[in-house]
Amino acid sequence: MKTPSPLKNSVPHPGATGSASAAVALSRRNWLRLSTTGAVLAATNQLTYFATADDRPELTKFQIACMTLPYSQFPLDRALTGIKQAGYDFVAWGTTHREPGGERPVLAPDAAPSAAAELAKRCRDLGLEPVMMFSMIYPEDPKAPDVLQQRIRQAGAAKIPQVLTFGHTEGGKGEVWIERFKKLAPVAADHNVTLVVKQHGGSTGTGEACAEITREVDSPHIKVNYDAGNVMDYLNLDPLADVQKCAGEVRSFCIKDHRNTPKDEDCGPGFGEIDHYKLLARFVRTGRPLPLCCENIFAPLVPRPKTPEGVDALARRAREFLETVIAGLQAASNK
Repeated sequence: MKTPSPLKNSVPHPGATGSASAAVALSRRNWLRLSTTGAVLAATNQLTYFATADDRPELTKFQIACMTLPYSQFPLDRALTGIKQAGYDFVAWGTTHREPGGERPVLAPDAAPSAAAELAKRCRDLGLEPVMMFSMIYPEDPKAPDVLQQRIRQAGAAKIPQVLTFGHTEGGKGEVWIERFKKLAPVAADHNVTLVVKQHGGSTGTGEACAEITREVDSPHIKVNYDAGNVMDYLNLDPLADVQKCAGEVRSFCIKDHRNTPKDEDCGPGFGEIDHYKLLARFVRTGRPLPLCCENIFAPLVPRPKTPEGVDALARRAREFLETVIAGLQAASNK
């Protein structure tokens, strides 16, 4: 039997309770409780994002995107039109789609950069700005250096700001990642691309572990993507505590919720046990664009839709949920 949810007794984050006073101060009782859990520093850092000082950072430019991944059972063209019809202005590419001739990648690893530029133009013609693409390779894979370089070139040609990678579920090889990322950093800089690494179980399954790697690489073009659902799913850890340990390195999110009960499964945002107000509160004022890429939009416990229209409806619901969360956090931060 799986252990109880790590979120059951998680520490509340200031500014995420809906109370204006909670956004600027901690009660003595809560301060003592935070002290005993070792979370004082995280909570204090949180307060800086809800301060009223004139020198506080500008509001984050949240970019709510839908990945094409939830539409993998349908052609890519239908995914793009569905995402736009669901009200999105941003899109993330990944990974494969069922086309009339069989399953095909959104963009082959060895595709010419011009092919990426053409696909990006198709997206923009629909009113969708691409913000991220999957690399589709583990950093420790023997082919990774060449594939990741080509993915960076593709992203640069398409003017896509981020390429996503992640380690094997059994754990990544941190020393190999660091060596390879240091070599990739100047390539990414030349193409104005950021390579972001997310959590995927094993030894690199937390944001804290990924941030240790990116800090060692020490490049603005090698950063962390945060996947709260994966942290809870693979390691059964509290992502609300973990995200505080890597917040300064995070440049995007893969949006995915998770439930431990009544069934252990990933799901769309707002359907699971992760409080997205608390998850995103730390990031309200970064002064930067921050893609929120919906990777899982599906409802728990019930079968996934068999029609693209059913996926459209869930994509729309995910967008509206995130828009509501962001509007509330931004309102609280302006008080």
